[in-house]
Amino acid sequence: MTRPTLLIRVEAAMAAVGLVLVLAALGPPWWLWVVVLAAPDLSLLAYRAGTRVGAIVYNAAHFAALPLAGLAGLFLVAGLDADATLVEIAMLWLLHITIDRALGFGLKLPSGFRDTHLGRIGRAA
Repeated sequence: MTRPTLLIRVEAAMAAVGLVLVLAALGPPWWLWVVVLAAPDLSLLAYRAGTRVGAIVYNAAHFAALPLAGLAGLFLVAGLDADATLVEIAMLWLLHITIDRALGFGLKLPSGFRDTHLGRIGRAA
């Protein structure tokens, strides 16, 4: 593992810990944790349409800027009165992404499911 890849994974792990601590304080129901943490991986079904489409859909569901933009938008529009459930959903979505990054699952390349921006995943062929 290269140093930059290790740094990205450590950074993601630290972000995940921070998100868990904040979410624990907010207290979303357990079922919301399960649903939102599992939901982004439904994007894997897009690989049935081919690796290019699969990579695009997977990357959209695992692109950290989307839940971050959602959080920013909520606070710009609603301020401190933002719906707590929407904030929790965005944070749980971001938690999913940070856990994936910490485990070495990067954004997918169109060349194949196992090819990511953090390197190749899975067993060596």
